[in-house]
Amino acid sequence: MQRRTLLLPGLIAVTFLAQSRLVLADSKTTHQVSTTPTYLNAAKPLEERVEDLLSRLTLEEKLSLVHGDSKFTTAAIPRLGIPRRWMSDGPHGVREDVGPDTWQPAGHTDDFCTYMPVNICLAATWNPDLGRSYGATIGQEARQRGKHIMLGPGVNIMRTPLNGRNYEYLGEDPFLSGQMAVGYIQGEQAQGVSSCVKHFAFNNQEDQRGTIDVQADDRAMREIYFPAFKAAVRDGGAWSVMGSYNQFRGQHCCENDLLLNKILKGDWGFKGLVMSDWGGVHDTKEAVMNGLDLEMGTNGEYDNYYMAKPFRDGLKSGAYPMAVLDDKARRNIRVMLATQMLSDRPVGSINTVNHQLTSRKIAEEGMVLLKNDSDFLPLNLSKIKTVAVIGDNAVRKFAYGGQSAALKAFYEVTPLEGLMIRIGAAADVTYSPGFRMPPRRRFSAPDVAGVRHELPATDSGPSSDDLVKRAVEVAKSADVVIVVAGLNHDRFFDTEGSDRKDLKLPFNQDELIRQVSAANHKTVVVLMSGGALEMDAWLGNVPAVLQAWYPGMEGGNAIAEALFGDINPSGKLPCTFPKRLEDSPAHALGAYPGKDGKEEYTEGLLVGYRWFDTKAIEPLFPFGHGLSYTRFSYGAPKVVSSPPSTGIGAGNFVISVPVTNSGDREGKEVVQLYVKPGKSMLPRPAQELKAFNKVLLSPHQTQEVMLKLDPTSFSYYDPARKAWVAEAGTYELGIGSSSRDIRQHIAVKIEKEIVVPEG
Repeated sequence: MQRRTLLLPGLIAVTFLAQSRLVLADSKTTHQVSTTPTYLNAAKPLEERVEDLLSRLTLEEKLSLVHGDSKFTTAAIPRLGIPRRWMSDGPHGVREDVGPDTWQPAGHTDDFCTYMPVNICLAATWNPDLGRSYGATIGQEARQRGKHIMLGPGVNIMRTPLNGRNYEYLGEDPFLSGQMAVGYIQGEQAQGVSSCVKHFAFNNQEDQRGTIDVQADDRAMREIYFPAFKAAVRDGGAWSVMGSYNQFRGQHCCENDLLLNKILKGDWGFKGLVMSDWGGVHDTKEAVMNGLDLEMGTNGEYDNYYMAKPFRDGLKSGAYPMAVLDDKARRNIRVMLATQMLSDRPVGSINTVNHQLTSRKIAEEGMVLLKNDSDFLPLNLSKIKTVAVIGDNAVRKFAYGGQSAALKAFYEVTPLEGLMIRIGAAADVTYSPGFRMPPRRRFSAPDVAGVRHELPATDSGPSSDDLVKRAVEVAKSADVVIVVAGLNHDRFFDTEGSDRKDLKLPFNQDELIRQVSAANHKTVVVLMSGGALEMDAWLGNVPAVLQAWYPGMEGGNAIAEALFGDINPSGKLPCTFPKRLEDSPAHALGAYPGKDGKEEYTEGLLVGYRWFDTKAIEPLFPFGHGLSYTRFSYGAPKVVSSPPSTGIGAGNFVISVPVTNSGDREGKEVVQLYVKPGKSMLPRPAQELKAFNKVLLSPHQTQEVMLKLDPTSFSYYDPARKAWVAEAGTYELGIGSSSRDIRQHIAVKIEKEIVVPEG
């Protein structure tokens, strides 16, 4: 036998006896019998490999799989050639490495990444193919960085526009969120990197996130807050799911029997692993028996984690059956094998030209043209000699902010840089900050989740009024003014650990835009934010508004392209922009942020546009809204495929609608289909998005756009029957350019009730 040493990922030296075959000889024949362990044989069925490895693990080795041994790893098992397993934050890139036992940066020079537009910008593309490219980019970079599990995407529903992490999620609609998440997961996991879908469930606010006890009825749970998770598991094939910090019906979600055992693993048949959010575990028995498979981030020594020594003691005393640990180990092993931890894992790639182009493409398609009176945009550079760029956000970089979503980007093109590159020598550009953040920011020590809270800062420098006056003087002499306004990733804005206080623009920006637009009517506003903003103080005074979100490392270039017409904006809002915070359902009903540790979701199903449409409340900008530099017209829809009245295929329809680009520019349109139920046994929203299709059309081109529906498109959840019910009857389908811009209608009929049990 030959003694060999392998250097495995994580710099673990593994020594073993290499014997590729055993020869059995007699006088007539020689037989060769492979001794490669089954768990290392990729040709063997997955479950056979899982059981083989499980049978070889000792009690201590099994336990090492179910809790962390550093901030972002689980322990290696050198005896079996198992390296450390590495996880990383980053829904829009691979996070900077931190020290093994601290949240402080590790000080590495090889932990930069491609900074992708944030997830709500991805959702605004309404393009699942871009979701797939997004996930593939992160997966390739995670593999290059030696990561096995990426903590994303986040699919929590935007229940309130104040949620500090709305920018990390995919909007207010469960169908759109699910469709975008599926593409993301498939793209990432195709690279041999596990997605970890988060945060299951009801993590819809950062305020009191570690303690708030959410109370939601079964219909809201199944119809609003679960579909994106279910799609991620069932359709996306996610290998990992993360629990959330909050409680649901009296149990913490990382140790919640209903959520993890009964629904996720029972109803949905999830075979992967459930991990805790960092510090989200509170009790050994609850975690062990209620479905948690991997405990991460608990305070204290790793061997004293709830699922470490206390779990071991319970197993030895008989308090917990060994079968429970074996099930957890199996689930961890499945993900280890899926991520190629035990084989020759292909090398990834990082910050390639293709990655940069993907980031830019998502930024381009995710920007939403909210307003464009009299075709003010695109700007014609041949008619412009002077440009005023105003606003601190024009020069601010956003990658290294937001707490767990913070990234070390290879570069980040700011809006001012992008505009300077695009304008070149064609016009003079003058910049004025207009507003700024208070300087000398200080931060608290990180909490268990690594969140550092901002402390009061000492202000100095010019006053807000002085900054506005200077900006106004710059604006007066310009041919066109571009104000780059919005929020940032500091506390009480778009960040983990705190919610926004209101929907207003901070730092005197409303007054800035009001005075600048009064001084020069040729003012366009570009907004950087993770969600809705109030605009009543100035919206009527400016001809154009572009919602840019946080558009990633190529964002400045994409903004310039959109403003000067190099691209045609095609993004659509994945969330409603209310006129006032009080118009939003949780706030209208006083159901946020909760009282006495509990929060009743009294709005039920009426979240986002479902509330605004059902209650006939006019939003500032509706769900699905987004303008273009061209015009699209819709012809009469027709049913091109429908099932027999009974039997197989009932409830399935394909609707075709001719869409024409009636303008002179190429453009993309998101054709949206909303189902409007007739009479129903249970209350239902006025309409719900159930299909969409984004199409590219040349000038004056017409295309038949196909929209597919199935029984789930017509169903509601009936708690009494514990089933999904598509009632017999006629359903009106509204087809158009937004939830409030329905261009065509068509009716379809379901002849016989369809009942599908949950499962």
